[in-house]
Amino acid sequence: MRCIFVLDILNGAVVHAVRGERGCYEPIACFSRIVSSSEPLGIIQEIRPREVYIADLDLLMGRGDNLPVIEQISSWTKAMADTGISRACELDNLPASASIVLGTETASLSLIEAAAMRKEIIVSIDMKKRMILSRDPQLAEMTPLQLLKRLNDLALQGVILLELDRVGTSAGIDMQFLEEARATAGHPLILGGGVKGEEDLMALEEIGFSGALLATALHNGQIPLKRVQ
Repeated sequence: MRCIFVLDILNGAVVHAVRGERGCYEPIACFSRIVSSSEPLGIIQEIRPREVYIADLDLLMGRGDNLPVIEQISSWTKAMADTGISRACELDNLPASASIVLGTETASLSLIEAAAMRKEIIVSIDMKKRMILSRDPQLAEMTPLQLLKRLNDLALQGVILLELDRVGTSAGIDMQFLEEARATAGHPLILGGGVKGEEDLMALEEIGFSGALLATALHNGQIPLKRVQ
């Protein structure tokens, strides 16, 4: 089971993401029991995770970027990054050492399909209340399961199911939905949002998920650091 350490970076600092409400995010050091700093490189050196997922919230919100930091992190550890890509010309912005995450929040279905023919990508199905978050009408009209089925035609590294309204909540996981997703998907699946403890990780592994994105449950001590190390 891949346990992937999450870095949500905003204004150059790692923040505690809660329910996708970005205006309310605070530096992670204000919340965490395991780190003393909110500086991305310092956290990586302190935690030394095996694998990281990075969300560049500045790029996602269109107000700057953290690409130099992402490049440095990806030279130290296995990394995937969502940098808010919405155009094909942005696919080459990430360093070759980082895996590209195309999230439905910013990427259209046509871009995802075209990118999959050029690059090895991971698709993030960004959701709130089980509705796909997207500016693309074609994606917004789909259910997550319909999109999973459509993605089966593409060569992908994997698919992230990112439940933004569960991020930072430790609310637990919805086994019925996740079992349906696993039965539909032809790619490795990674869950983001809601994981509260070891029992959730074991349940995800049992139904065949490849991995989970972990932040809050690590920072509050519910999941031991060894899981990401």
